[in-house]
Amino acid sequence: MDSLILNSMQVLSAEEELLIKNVDEWLRENNPHEQVLISERFRRLRNLGHVVFDYPSIKDTTYVRDILVNENLTESLLAFSAISHLLRTPAKVAALRSFLIAKFHAFSRICTLTSGNNDLYKPARNISFSVVFTMMAEEVYFSCLEDPSFSSDTKTKLADDLISLWDSGIDPRSVRHLMALSSLWSARDSSPPCFGTMDGNSELLRISIDMDADTEWLDFLKDESTNERTRWALEEFLFGLSFEEIAQVRSRLKKYGVSSVGHNELRSYLDSRPVYSVVNTYDPRAIYDFFVERRDACLLRKRVKAPGPYYTLEEIYLKYRIILESNLILL
Repeated sequence: MDSLILNSMQVLSAEEELLIKNVDEWLRENNPHEQVLISERFRRLRNLGHVVFDYPSIKDTTYVRDILVNENLTESLLAFSAISHLLRTPAKVAALRSFLIAKFHAFSRICTLTSGNNDLYKPARNISFSVVFTMMAEEVYFSCLEDPSFSSDTKTKLADDLISLWDSGIDPRSVRHLMALSSLWSARDSSPPCFGTMDGNSELLRISIDMDADTEWLDFLKDESTNERTRWALEEFLFGLSFEEIAQVRSRLKKYGVSSVGHNELRSYLDSRPVYSVVNTYDPRAIYDFFVERRDACLLRKRVKAPGPYYTLEEIYLKYRIILESNLILL
Protein backbone atom coordinates (compact mmCIF):
# COMPACT_ATOMS: atom_id res chain seq x y z
CA MET A 1 0.00 0.00 0.00
CA ASP A 2 2.79 2.45 0.93
CA SER A 3 4.53 1.84 -2.40
CA LEU A 4 1.30 2.61 -4.29
CA ILE A 5 0.93 5.89 -2.41
CA LEU A 6 4.57 6.73 -3.10
CA ASN A 7 4.24 6.03 -6.82
CA SER A 8 1.11 8.20 -7.10
CA MET A 9 2.74 11.13 -5.31
CA GLN A 10 2.98 14.21 -7.54
CA VAL A 11 6.61 15.33 -7.54
CA LEU A 12 6.47 17.60 -10.60
CA SER A 13 3.50 19.63 -11.78
CA ALA A 14 1.37 18.57 -14.75
CA GLU A 15 2.86 21.43 -16.79
CA GLU A 16 6.41 20.33 -15.91
CA GLU A 17 5.66 16.71 -16.83
CA LEU A 18 4.16 17.81 -20.16
CA LEU A 19 7.29 19.82 -20.93
CA ILE A 20 9.50 16.83 -20.10
CA LYS A 21 7.39 14.66 -22.41
CA ASN A 22 7.70 17.17 -25.26
CA VAL A 23 11.44 17.53 -24.72
CA ASP A 24 11.81 13.74 -24.70
CA GLU A 25 10.04 13.45 -28.05
CA TRP A 26 12.10 16.29 -29.53
CA LEU A 27 15.40 14.81 -28.32
CA ARG A 28 14.53 11.37 -29.72
CA GLU A 29 14.62 12.94 -33.16
CA ASN A 30 17.41 15.46 -32.67
CA ASN A 31 19.74 14.07 -30.00
CA PRO A 32 19.04 10.44 -29.02
CA HIS A 33 22.11 10.22 -26.78
CA GLU A 34 21.03 13.18 -24.65
CA GLN A 35 17.45 11.87 -24.63
CA VAL A 36 18.64 8.81 -22.70
CA LEU A 37 20.62 10.95 -20.25
CA ILE A 38 17.76 13.40 -19.69
CA SER A 39 15.28 10.58 -19.18
CA GLU A 40 17.55 9.01 -16.56
CA ARG A 41 18.14 12.37 -14.84
CA PHE A 42 14.42 13.00 -14.40
CA ARG A 43 13.87 9.42 -13.22
CA ARG A 44 16.35 10.12 -10.43
CA LEU A 45 14.75 13.52 -9.73
CA ARG A 46 11.34 11.90 -9.27
CA ASN A 47 12.84 9.26 -7.00
CA LEU A 48 14.46 11.96 -4.89
CA GLY A 49 11.18 13.88 -4.79
CA HIS A 50 9.30 10.80 -3.59
CA VAL A 51 11.70 10.49 -0.67
CA VAL A 52 11.63 14.22 0.16
CA PHE A 53 7.85 14.59 0.11
CA ASP A 54 7.41 11.37 2.07
CA TYR A 55 8.83 13.18 5.12
CA PRO A 56 6.15 14.48 7.50
CA SER A 57 5.33 18.16 7.64
CA ILE A 58 7.61 20.27 9.82
CA LYS A 59 4.64 20.91 12.12
CA ASP A 60 4.43 17.19 12.83
CA THR A 61 8.11 16.54 13.60
CA THR A 62 9.27 15.89 17.15
CA TYR A 63 12.08 18.40 16.74
CA VAL A 64 9.73 21.33 16.21
CA ARG A 65 7.27 20.15 18.85
CA ASP A 66 10.12 20.05 21.36
CA ILE A 67 10.97 23.67 20.64
CA LEU A 68 7.33 24.74 20.65
CA VAL A 69 7.12 24.56 24.43
CA ASN A 70 5.94 28.17 24.39
CA GLU A 71 3.78 27.53 21.30
CA ASN A 72 5.91 30.04 19.38
CA LEU A 73 6.16 28.77 15.83
CA THR A 74 8.20 31.77 14.68
CA GLU A 75 10.95 31.20 17.26
CA SER A 76 11.10 27.49 16.49
CA LEU A 77 11.74 28.19 12.79
CA LEU A 78 14.36 30.85 13.51
CA ALA A 79 16.21 28.30 15.65
CA PHE A 80 17.71 26.82 12.47
CA SER A 81 17.62 29.85 10.13
CA ALA A 82 21.33 30.68 10.40
CA ILE A 83 23.92 28.79 8.36
CA SER A 84 25.82 28.12 11.59
CA HIS A 85 22.80 26.12 12.81
CA LEU A 86 23.03 23.61 9.95
CA LEU A 87 22.81 20.53 12.20
CA ARG A 88 19.63 21.93 13.78
CA THR A 89 17.91 21.92 10.40
CA PRO A 90 15.07 19.35 10.12
CA ALA A 91 15.78 16.61 7.60
CA LYS A 92 12.68 17.58 5.57
CA VAL A 93 14.06 21.09 5.01
CA ALA A 94 17.57 19.93 4.12
CA ALA A 95 16.16 17.28 1.77
CA LEU A 96 13.88 19.76 0.03
CA ARG A 97 16.79 22.12 -0.63
CA SER A 98 18.65 19.21 -2.26
CA PHE A 99 15.58 18.45 -4.37
CA LEU A 100 15.30 22.06 -5.53
CA ILE A 101 18.98 22.11 -6.52
CA ALA A 102 18.55 18.84 -8.43
CA LYS A 103 15.42 20.21 -10.11
CA PHE A 104 17.26 23.37 -11.10
CA HIS A 105 20.10 21.37 -12.67
CA ALA A 106 17.68 19.11 -14.54
CA PHE A 107 15.70 21.92 -16.14
CA SER A 108 18.83 23.98 -16.76
CA ARG A 109 20.16 21.07 -18.79
CA ILE A 110 16.98 21.19 -20.87
CA CYS A 111 17.61 24.91 -21.45
CA THR A 112 21.09 24.13 -22.76
CA LEU A 113 19.86 21.38 -25.08
CA THR A 114 16.84 23.25 -26.46
CA SER A 115 18.48 26.63 -27.09
CA GLY A 116 16.96 27.88 -30.33
CA ASN A 117 13.67 26.03 -29.82
CA ASN A 118 11.67 28.65 -27.92
CA ASP A 119 8.64 26.41 -27.47
CA LEU A 120 10.77 24.21 -25.21
CA TYR A 121 13.49 26.60 -24.07
CA LYS A 122 11.29 29.37 -22.62
CA PRO A 123 9.15 27.19 -20.31
CA ALA A 124 12.28 25.32 -19.13
CA ARG A 125 13.97 28.64 -18.39
CA ASN A 126 10.90 29.88 -16.50
CA ILE A 127 10.98 26.75 -14.34
CA SER A 128 14.68 27.30 -13.62
CA PHE A 129 13.91 30.88 -12.58
CA SER A 130 11.01 29.74 -10.41
CA VAL A 131 13.34 27.40 -8.51
CA VAL A 132 15.80 30.24 -7.92
CA PHE A 133 13.05 32.54 -6.67
CA THR A 134 11.64 29.79 -4.44
CA MET A 135 15.05 29.44 -2.79
CA MET A 136 15.24 33.22 -2.45
CA ALA A 137 11.72 33.24 -0.99
CA GLU A 138 12.85 30.95 1.83
CA GLU A 139 15.51 33.52 2.75
CA VAL A 140 12.93 36.32 2.62
CA TYR A 141 10.58 34.42 4.94
CA PHE A 142 13.33 34.06 7.53
CA SER A 143 14.11 37.74 7.13
CA CYS A 144 10.44 38.62 7.73
CA LEU A 145 10.23 36.39 10.81
CA GLU A 146 13.20 38.26 12.30
CA ASP A 147 11.80 41.70 11.42
CA PRO A 148 10.22 43.48 14.41
CA SER A 149 8.08 45.61 12.09
CA PHE A 150 5.86 42.59 11.31
CA SER A 151 3.01 41.85 13.70
CA SER A 152 2.86 38.49 15.51
CA ASP A 153 -0.26 37.54 13.53
CA THR A 154 1.49 38.27 10.23
CA LYS A 155 4.55 36.32 11.35
CA THR A 156 2.38 33.33 12.25
CA LYS A 157 0.82 33.42 8.77
CA LEU A 158 4.28 33.73 7.17
CA ALA A 159 5.55 30.81 9.27
CA ASP A 160 2.65 28.71 7.97
CA ASP A 161 3.45 29.80 4.41
CA LEU A 162 7.10 28.87 4.89
CA ILE A 163 6.14 25.42 6.12
CA SER A 164 3.80 25.09 3.13
CA LEU A 165 6.78 25.87 0.87
CA TRP A 166 8.76 23.06 2.53
CA ASP A 167 5.83 20.67 2.25
CA SER A 168 5.16 21.30 -1.45
CA GLY A 169 8.41 22.67 -2.88
CA ILE A 170 6.44 25.64 -4.26
CA ASP A 171 5.85 29.07 -2.77
CA PRO A 172 2.57 30.57 -4.05
CA ARG A 173 3.71 34.06 -3.04
CA SER A 174 6.96 33.97 -5.02
CA VAL A 175 5.10 32.46 -7.98
CA ARG A 176 2.64 35.36 -7.76
CA HIS A 177 5.47 37.90 -7.89
CA LEU A 178 7.73 35.89 -10.19
CA MET A 179 6.77 37.98 -13.21
CA ALA A 180 7.70 41.25 -11.51
CA LEU A 181 11.04 39.92 -10.27
CA SER A 182 11.82 38.29 -13.62
CA SER A 183 10.97 41.54 -15.40
CA LEU A 184 13.22 43.43 -13.01
CA TRP A 185 16.14 41.14 -13.74
CA SER A 186 15.52 41.20 -17.49
CA ALA A 187 15.34 45.00 -17.45
CA ARG A 188 18.58 45.18 -15.48
CA ASP A 189 20.30 42.87 -17.93
CA SER A 190 19.10 44.88 -20.95
CA SER A 191 20.21 48.13 -19.27
CA PRO A 192 23.73 47.48 -17.95
CA PRO A 193 25.13 50.26 -15.73
CA CYS A 194 26.97 53.06 -17.50
CA PHE A 195 28.20 54.42 -14.14
CA GLY A 196 28.86 57.98 -15.35
CA THR A 197 28.08 60.35 -12.45
CA MET A 198 27.17 57.37 -10.21
CA ASP A 199 23.81 58.87 -9.24
CA GLY A 200 21.93 55.83 -10.59
CA ASN A 201 19.20 57.96 -12.18
CA SER A 202 19.86 56.88 -15.76
CA GLU A 203 19.96 53.19 -14.81
CA LEU A 204 16.75 53.47 -12.81
CA LEU A 205 15.04 55.40 -15.61
CA ARG A 206 15.96 52.79 -18.23
CA ILE A 207 14.79 49.92 -16.03
CA SER A 208 11.54 51.71 -15.20
CA ILE A 209 10.91 52.35 -18.90
CA ASP A 210 11.48 48.66 -19.66
CA MET A 211 9.01 47.81 -16.86
CA ASP A 212 6.45 50.50 -17.70
CA ALA A 213 3.61 47.96 -17.72
CA ASP A 214 4.46 46.73 -14.22
CA THR A 215 2.39 48.88 -11.87
CA GLU A 216 3.56 46.88 -8.83
CA TRP A 217 7.15 47.98 -9.43
CA LEU A 218 6.20 51.62 -10.05
CA ASP A 219 4.05 51.68 -6.90
CA PHE A 220 6.98 50.25 -4.95
CA LEU A 221 9.34 52.96 -6.23
CA LYS A 222 6.84 55.70 -5.42
CA ASP A 223 6.11 54.46 -1.89
CA GLU A 224 9.76 53.74 -1.06
CA SER A 225 11.30 56.81 -2.72
CA THR A 226 12.09 58.51 0.60
CA ASN A 227 13.51 55.41 2.28
CA GLU A 228 17.29 55.79 2.37
CA ARG A 229 18.06 52.10 2.93
CA THR A 230 15.84 51.14 -0.01
CA ARG A 231 17.75 53.61 -2.18
CA TRP A 232 21.06 52.10 -1.07
CA ALA A 233 19.83 48.57 -1.82
CA LEU A 234 18.57 49.74 -5.21
CA GLU A 235 21.95 51.29 -6.02
CA GLU A 236 23.75 48.03 -5.17
CA PHE A 237 21.35 46.18 -7.47
CA LEU A 238 21.70 48.69 -10.30
CA PHE A 239 25.49 49.10 -10.23
CA GLY A 240 26.46 45.57 -9.17
CA LEU A 241 28.75 47.14 -6.58
CA SER A 242 28.65 47.09 -2.79
CA PHE A 243 27.53 50.14 -0.82
CA GLU A 244 31.13 50.58 0.31
CA GLU A 245 32.49 50.42 -3.26
CA ILE A 246 29.92 52.94 -4.50
CA ALA A 247 30.94 55.32 -1.70
CA GLN A 248 34.62 54.81 -2.60
CA VAL A 249 34.04 55.64 -6.29
CA ARG A 250 31.95 58.69 -5.45
CA SER A 251 34.60 59.88 -3.03
CA ARG A 252 37.29 59.70 -5.71
CA LEU A 253 35.09 61.48 -8.23
CA LYS A 254 34.63 64.32 -5.75
CA LYS A 255 38.27 64.37 -4.61
CA TYR A 256 39.73 64.67 -8.09
CA GLY A 257 36.95 66.81 -9.56
CA VAL A 258 36.00 64.15 -12.11
CA SER A 259 32.44 64.45 -13.44
CA SER A 260 31.97 60.81 -14.47
CA VAL A 261 33.61 57.39 -14.60
CA GLY A 262 33.44 54.83 -17.39
CA HIS A 263 33.03 51.09 -17.11
CA ASN A 264 36.64 50.41 -18.06
CA GLU A 265 37.96 52.90 -15.50
CA LEU A 266 36.04 51.42 -12.61
CA ARG A 267 38.64 48.78 -11.70
CA SER A 268 41.32 51.41 -11.15
CA TYR A 269 38.96 53.39 -8.91
CA LEU A 270 38.39 50.36 -6.67
CA ASP A 271 42.00 49.13 -6.58
CA SER A 272 40.64 45.56 -6.58
CA ARG A 273 38.10 43.34 -8.24
CA PRO A 274 34.47 44.15 -7.35
CA VAL A 275 33.07 42.38 -4.29
CA TYR A 276 29.96 41.06 -6.05
CA SER A 277 29.82 38.61 -8.95
CA VAL A 278 29.09 39.77 -12.48
CA VAL A 279 25.47 38.92 -13.24
CA ASN A 280 23.65 38.04 -16.42
CA THR A 281 20.18 36.56 -16.77
CA TYR A 282 21.35 33.80 -19.08
CA ASP A 283 22.47 31.88 -16.01
CA PRO A 284 19.93 32.00 -13.15
CA ARG A 285 22.65 30.70 -10.80
CA ALA A 286 24.40 34.05 -11.13
CA ILE A 287 21.21 35.78 -10.00
CA TYR A 288 21.13 33.65 -6.85
CA ASP A 289 24.86 34.17 -6.25
CA PHE A 290 24.45 37.94 -6.52
CA PHE A 291 21.48 37.84 -4.14
CA VAL A 292 23.34 35.75 -1.53
CA GLU A 293 26.45 37.94 -1.72
CA ARG A 294 24.41 41.08 -1.10
CA ARG A 295 22.38 39.36 1.64
CA ASP A 296 25.57 38.28 3.44
CA ALA A 297 26.95 41.83 3.19
CA CYS A 298 23.68 43.16 4.63
CA LEU A 299 23.83 40.71 7.54
CA LEU A 300 27.39 41.82 8.32
CA ARG A 301 26.43 45.49 8.29
CA LYS A 302 23.52 44.81 10.65
CA ARG A 303 25.78 42.84 12.97
CA VAL A 304 28.38 45.60 13.28
CA LYS A 305 25.86 48.46 12.86
CA ALA A 306 27.69 49.82 9.80
CA PRO A 307 26.09 52.24 7.34
CA GLY A 308 24.48 50.85 4.20
CA PRO A 309 21.55 48.64 3.27
CA TYR A 310 20.48 46.00 5.78
CA TYR A 311 18.31 44.10 3.28
CA THR A 312 18.65 43.28 -0.40
CA LEU A 313 16.35 44.92 -2.94
CA GLU A 314 14.55 41.60 -3.48
CA GLU A 315 13.88 41.24 0.26
CA ILE A 316 12.64 44.81 0.51
CA TYR A 317 10.38 44.39 -2.52
CA LEU A 318 8.84 41.11 -1.35
CA LYS A 319 8.39 42.48 2.17
CA TYR A 320 6.64 45.49 0.65
CA ARG A 321 4.28 43.18 -1.24
CA ILE A 322 3.65 41.04 1.86
CA ILE A 323 2.77 44.08 3.99
CA LEU A 324 0.53 45.46 1.24
CA GLU A 325 -1.30 42.15 0.87
CA SER A 326 -1.70 41.83 4.63
CA ASN A 327 -3.23 45.32 4.82
CA LEU A 328 -5.62 44.51 1.98
CA ILE A 329 -6.76 41.36 3.79
CA LEU A 330 -7.44 43.40 6.95
CA LEU A 331 -9.54 45.82 4.91
